[in-house]
Amino acid sequence: MVYEALIAPFAEFGFLRRALVGCLAISLSAPPLGVFLMLRRMSLTGDVLAHGILPGVALGFVVAGLWLPALALGGLLAGLVVALGAGALARATGGREDAALTGLYLTALAAGVTLISWRGSAVELTQLLFGSVLGVDDAALLLMGGAATATLAFLAIAWRPLILECFDPSFAQAVGLRGSVWHLGLLALAVLNLVAALQAVGSLMAVGLMMLPAIAARHLARELGGMVLAAVGIAVAATLVGLLASYHLDVPSGPTIVLVASAFWVIALVAGPVDGLLARHRPRRHLEG
Repeated sequence: MVYEALIAPFAEFGFLRRALVGCLAISLSAPPLGVFLMLRRMSLTGDVLAHGILPGVALGFVVAGLWLPALALGGLLAGLVVALGAGALARATGGREDAALTGLYLTALAAGVTLISWRGSAVELTQLLFGSVLGVDDAALLLMGGAATATLAFLAIAWRPLILECFDPSFAQAVGLRGSVWHLGLLALAVLNLVAALQAVGSLMAVGLMMLPAIAARHLARELGGMVLAAVGIAVAATLVGLLASYHLDVPSGPTIVLVASAFWVIALVAGPVDGLLARHRPRRHLEG
């Protein structure tokens, strides 16, 4: 019974094994980026970038159909335009960067859906927006593995600068740390991970695997290292449970993985030791800090 429920789907079906390997790669790289975005109070930026890649994906689809290299290149370029364009517009006009991001991502989302609907069917639109385990082929695996490798290498180099800029930006500026370079690198890798997750969980669901484990980890650990480990663990568990649930219940994989990650977030929000609802309302002992 246990074998049939937990192991047989991956043992019998190659597409599920590919989806598992690819999503596990993204689960190792995307949640740490989500933790840094959360600490910078940029949690919604991931959602903006996920919408921002859509017109590039749509143009790639119009030109080459569901050919992954075209989709990935278009999505990466569009995401970088949105990420960098918002800052450029804010500096040029004196406005707020979040306002520019809002305008760009709403425009990008509408343009992307319109382009895909114009040249594709409802099935293809759903696949691009919400993903499909059937779409995870060898090329998608290489993209996911490459994104994970690049992200982990960047974090190994930029770990200390990113921490310093998150917690003490004034000191970072005083010692000559070029925070904008690390910030742009963080956003670029966030775009890369969102594009890499496109085939498995779709453009609109990819941000869930990045941000939900991160915001759940906030209630499980106080130190940054603990948050990152908890976020990765939650993403890995959500991937395993989500793929199995999507197989047994015959529902889309992307939304199912995100729903499982949402369930972990709710559990952490309620029962987490760090500012969880139960912990905050638990009666404290006399003189307890």
